[in-house]
Amino acid sequence: MTTDNRKLIEGAYDAFGAGDIPTVLQAFAEEITWHVPGRSPLSGDYRGHQELVGFFGRVMELSGGSFRIRIDDVLTGESRVVVLCTVSAERNGRAWSSPEVHVWEIADGRAVAFREFQGDQQTEDEFWS
Repeated sequence: MTTDNRKLIEGAYDAFGAGDIPTVLQAFAEEITWHVPGRSPLSGDYRGHQELVGFFGRVMELSGGSFRIRIDDVLTGESRVVVLCTVSAERNGRAWSSPEVHVWEIADGRAVAFREFQGDQQTEDEFWS
């Protein structure tokens, strides 16, 4: 089960990196909850595929399509996958990169919840604002 969970989430990251949002959404339950902390224009809670598509579009809009995620390590359990990663983007002539922790809850073979934790919340909020 833990291997399946890992493959599910790694496949979603690979699809996102390739810009294949329909494949990304196949890994997510219809009513997935998605939490982005902080006070930036991207912060907040999103629910379901439609809101996530809007969120992904906003990320790419603000970054001019430069947003990237590099997986550094993946930890798996029966119902949870934790991804240690580095996110980066360019915006308004500025480059930004930061470590993040992404926590995924898995049920019935699909991601049902996502929560991210930034390495430097203030710097990330400033970058996206």
